[in-house]
This record gives sequence, C-alpha cells and structure tokens, in this order.
Amino acid sequence: MIEVKKIADDAPHSAFTDLIHWKGQFICAFRQGRGHVSADGRVIVLISPDGETWTKAAELKSPGLDLRDASLSETPDGKLMLIGGASPREADGKSAPTGSFVAFSGDARVWTTPQIVAEPGRWLWRVTWHDGRAYGVSYAAPTNHPVASLMVSDDGRKFTEAVPRLFDKGYPTEAVIRFAGDGTAYCLQRRDGKPEANSAYLGVSKAPYAEWEWNDLGLFFGGPNLLQLPDGQWIAAGRIMHDGAAKTDVALLDVESNTLTSLLTLPSGGDTSYPGLVWRDGVLWVSYYSSHEGKTSIYLAKVRIAP
Repeated sequence: MIEVKKIADDAPHSAFTDLIHWKGQFICAFRQGRGHVSADGRVIVLISPDGETWTKAAELKSPGLDLRDASLSETPDGKLMLIGGASPREADGKSAPTGSFVAFSGDARVWTTPQIVAEPGRWLWRVTWHDGRAYGVSYAAPTNHPVASLMVSDDGRKFTEAVPRLFDKGYPTEAVIRFAGDGTAYCLQRRDGKPEANSAYLGVSKAPYAEWEWNDLGLFFGGPNLLQLPDGQWIAAGRIMHDGAAKTDVALLDVESNTLTSLLTLPSGGDTSYPGLVWRDGVLWVSYYSSHEGKTSIYLAKVRIAP
C-alpha cells in the first residue's frame, strides 16, 4: 500500500462509497446520515483534480426517502450517472423496503432530480455500461422472493428484466457485473445468511447474456466491487470476515480457477466496506468506509499491484 488517508468525516455516519475518474477529475460519492440505518440518508459528491484535495460538489436528497449506496458510471453520451438505493424509512433503525433512484450530471455539481427506476422491494444496486446498454442486478430488499434478476436499460432511466432468475441459491444480495475486452460478462454476487450458506459466487456469460455459469468462491464477500487491470488481472474489493472481525479487503479474482486470494487488508474494522475502484497511472485507488478509528468515515487508499 502506498498510502491511505481519511477524506470525509463531517457527519455522524459516512459510508457506502464509490469512486470514478471522469473528465480529468476524481469523483467520490457516499452516503451521510445519523447512522447506518437512519431516515435522513443523503448522497454527498466530492471532487478532486488529483486525489489529494477534495471539495464538496453536490448533495442529493429526496423528501421521505433514505438515499444510500451511490454507484457512479459514465453513460454513452458522456454524462455522469449515479444510481443508489431509496428507502421510505419512517424512523431511524426501522427496516424498510429499498428501491433504486438515478440522477445525471454534466459536471458533477448540478444533478437532475432523483428519479425512481426500481420500486421499493427490488434493489438495483449497481450498473455497468457495455456497448451502449446499462446492466445491473436487482435483488429483494428486503421483501419479495430472494432471487437476483438481470436488469438492462438503453438509457439508464427505464430498466427491463432480461433474466428474471439470474441467481437463486441461498439469499443473493449485492452484485457487480463487469465486462472483459472480448465481451465476456463476469458477475460477483454476494450472498447473506448463515455462515455455511453465505459464500459469494462468480457468474460468467457470453452475449446476449441470457445463460450464466455460476461457481462458488468459498467465502463471504460483502459490498463487492470488481475491476480488470490493463494486464488482464481481475481485482475484487469488499468486506471479508477475518477471525470474526469485519475488514475491507483487496483481492485477486482468478476467473479461471474461481478463487479469491487476498492481496491486502486495508486499515479497517467495525462498520466497513463498499469500496470504489479506479485504476490510474499504474496505481489502484480505493475509496471505502470504516469505523476502526471510532467515527464511521470515508477513506482513500492508493495501492500498487504487482504484475
């Protein structure tokens, strides 16, 4: 690891990050609120020209909704897209079904009004653009049947269910889809539940992405993210359990042997995970959140990966 530093801690609880390098600047989005589950969730957008100095560019909120888990991507027409969870939470600590909202920006500062694209009960957690279409996985959150579905959109505003039963082993939750240079799709799928049934799975598919092959990775992996490096290596990041304690980990994902091998456990603990990943100038930039220093805060790590 080259370095790690705290970049945001000005709220009681700051968490659930994503990171992108877009139009010559780093952009980090995350949730702020009174707690991990609170009714006042809002999305904060920070920008930085160099990854060192960060300024607040925007704050997204919606009356009556807890906004959370922001994910960033670039649309085919060059806009910045933010998709996140939206829960009609009536009180702090109270469970509520989660849906998804989207917002778009041309400068990371001025955003369109958050628009619901998945009704509460099905959470479309993250999307990836490929050949002009947005692909993502929706899951029960926390109502409806525990099955993951493949969702596809041509504009990022209206999604259709392309594969209704994408994955249904155990209790699938958050998932990330990424595409290799040859168009092969890889899906890193989290599962919740008892320790003997909560290991993550890797899904693989070729266009048109209607049929998927799934393999058990053998360990729990929460808040998953995935990135392919220029040399072809796949880097995964997420929450692992180490001797009963939660940690945010950077791992090598071997898509041939279906194995996750830890490369680096980031300074983390307690309430932690949800990393954002950017590869730039030979360095892996990782945003994440953690409460290992007391207050739940946002951190940025710079990591060098051996070829």
